[in-house]
Amino acid sequence: MINPEVVFVSRSTGIAEAENFAIRKPLSRRLAAAQLNHTIVWSSDQTMSARFLAEMLGRPAPTRFGHFDVVELDNGVSLDFADAEGPIRPQHYAFLISEADFDAVLSRIRERGLEHWADPMRHRPGEINHNGGGRGVYFADPDGHYLEVITRTYGSGDG
Repeated sequence: MINPEVVFVSRSTGIAEAENFAIRKPLSRRLAAAQLNHTIVWSSDQTMSARFLAEMLGRPAPTRFGHFDVVELDNGVSLDFADAEGPIRPQHYAFLISEADFDAVLSRIRERGLEHWADPMRHRPGEINHNGGGRGVYFADPDGHYLEVITRTYGSGDG
């Protein structure tokens, strides 16, 4: 039975499901519905960077929209890559993925010989973490954006 005071949101469908993707949030007050739709990822070579992310996450090839190279995610959010006119200020992008997808991403990281870390401070090179009872790893894209893949949301489990 679902507790009416708790909403369970699946990353793939947006509805209640019994999956490890469920995020529990108390409904202490009603809020306006707001969802992230897209964000711009500034790049020195937007096509290369968009392809890199799509390949690393096992996503379809980026599509073109206006002057952007767009990587679509399962929750309706897109990352819209654009060429920057100057230095890139690295940002952090975290992706919630399944255990099977984590194995595939980690395999791609290792096949490409990419540096990776278990922690955001880069103190544990070549390792993964087990935060919240899941797995996670950090690695950089060609412009130094800090990419993170996790199998459990922070605060959703043990550890």
